[in-house]
Amino acid sequence: MSRARQYDESDVRVRPGRGSRPRTKRRPDHADAEEAMVVAVDRGRWTCAPGGAADRPPVTAMRARELGRTPIVVGDRVGLVGDLTGAPDTLARIVRVEERRTLLRRTADDTDPYERVVVANADRLVVVTSLAEPEPRTGFVDRCLVAAYAGGLEPVLCLTKADLADPGPFAAHYAELEFPVVVTRRGEFPTALAELLEARVSALVGHSGVGKSTLVNALVPDAEQRTGRVSGVGKGRHTTTAALALPLPDGRGWVVDTPGVRSFGLAHVTPDDVIAAFDDLAAAVEECPRGCGHLGPPADPECALDALVGEGALRPGRLAALRRVLVALRAAPPGALTADR
Repeated sequence: MSRARQYDESDVRVRPGRGSRPRTKRRPDHADAEEAMVVAVDRGRWTCAPGGAADRPPVTAMRARELGRTPIVVGDRVGLVGDLTGAPDTLARIVRVEERRTLLRRTADDTDPYERVVVANADRLVVVTSLAEPEPRTGFVDRCLVAAYAGGLEPVLCLTKADLADPGPFAAHYAELEFPVVVTRRGEFPTALAELLEARVSALVGHSGVGKSTLVNALVPDAEQRTGRVSGVGKGRHTTTAALALPLPDGRGWVVDTPGVRSFGLAHVTPDDVIAAFDDLAAAVEECPRGCGHLGPPADPECALDALVGEGALRPGRLAALRRVLVALRAAPPGALTADR
């Protein structure tokens, strides 16, 4: 009579299910990825300029799965793999997003904690405002300056329609802040502005009717043609709610048109973010009490900037101009880049 065999756990063979197999966390480094600049974004597709130049066909790309929901905006420097010919119905992949040098950000209003990146890696923010029809607004310019200083962009004030009004009085509001101010007239090529934008990436913002579109068309003669070219790639079309980077002639830089940016909520900005943009003031405010808004008495009676004026190290006019800009962080109606103050 045979004896029953005794079994133990070593006799059990369990086949792992498909979902239980270990997966590696290693991802390809894509060392062969080609650098490109994002020039347009439209519903899950990114239009990119390989090499950051305009002499090659634009490439339509999707975001690689390993990037997850990583935000990618106009101006971002990315790594591309796949079909980079730019031929119709081809699609590349964005596998890497480089660290951003500058950020033009906004929130929906001044209490919204959610930041929206409008443009990445822009060198300059050109604030376009007309001297007449419509009348210029210091409140509009002040909020743009806050966004520029906080994001690391160099501001430029462009005053249009100087044939209708004297630019001097309005420009005087900002003389002490020592950033470039250029003046344009209808019917004349904006030579001074073109020279400032050469070899840079520059974002333009402005109200409807101030002449921003006229400037873009003058700076980029085939702007409408290039806008249509971007519209024809990817899944959709470029609309006035999205930023669009346009190359200056002969590859001398990029102009980023931002027709959809009508307001800059400043919930993400603190007074210290603005002061940090001024090399001659950043160290001094370290002596300010915590939470100082740098507005001076009566709001901030212990602000260290007043001591600089008393020592003769800071011009009173420069401090007054800076504080008028800082007021935009406290006194502005929610989300009101267009507020008339």
